[in-house]
Amino acid sequence: MRAMRKLLWNGICVLLCLPMLAPLIMLFSGSLMGNNEAATVLAPIYSGAEGCADWPVIPPYPTLKGYIELLLDSPEFFAMFWNSAGYAVLSLMGQLIGISAAWSFARYRFPGKRILFAVYVVLMLMPFQVTMIGQYLTLDAFHLVDTRWAIVLPAAFSPLPVFIMEKFFEALPEGILEAARIDGANEAQIFLRIGLPLGFPGLLSAMVLGFLESWGMIEQPMTFLRSQNLWPLALYLPQITDNSLSRALTASALTLIPPLMVFLCGQPYLQQGIGAMGMKE
Repeated sequence: MRAMRKLLWNGICVLLCLPMLAPLIMLFSGSLMGNNEAATVLAPIYSGAEGCADWPVIPPYPTLKGYIELLLDSPEFFAMFWNSAGYAVLSLMGQLIGISAAWSFARYRFPGKRILFAVYVVLMLMPFQVTMIGQYLTLDAFHLVDTRWAIVLPAAFSPLPVFIMEKFFEALPEGILEAARIDGANEAQIFLRIGLPLGFPGLLSAMVLGFLESWGMIEQPMTFLRSQNLWPLALYLPQITDNSLSRALTASALTLIPPLMVFLCGQPYLQQGIGAMGMKE
């Protein structure tokens, strides 16, 4: 009886997951379509043809032509790909340095601590459209508009990892830190040798979320960058016309692969990070 209930529950979970997996299945199956086949399938959407779009799970005539054209005949795709990778890596390096702010909020008492942390939370909740003008004026004053730093610096000072890590550092047992102080460790050693190792699940959680945020940003490059050689991969798709739908689907699939791999590799650490939130002294 228990096996039947478990089987039934697993079946229900699979059925509930199918609608969420449908866009991924459609995207990767569409990337195997030729341009004419994709245009025929999407004709009711793009050309106003009668009927509904009929999307096959497996294309009748699968082809890798879209991948070949994109990987061999589109050097601008590679340039934007490495731009996105560079922006993500540099942003994460800046966020790693900023983790020390989370340690200060979690372990020290100083005047204005709650107000300053509330400012961090408010900035995290604000959409980019609210802070866009202020960021643009600041970057323009330092002559950073239309440079790589216009993307890297705002992302490096993102309040999200500080907010996440403050909760993890706050949950660390105080007894361990006091024992380290009695043994003669200074505050820097406590942070580097105790705080960071014990907060490692939270650190990886913050880095995974930071990478996903940096990789998918599109409004910031559209606002701060004018030179096409600085564009990230997110700005490649808007340049594709309706006559190259196969390339658009292929580019979307390839763009999705890095964040998908990062999420799948970081999922255990995300789960450990959530569990670490319940750590008690």
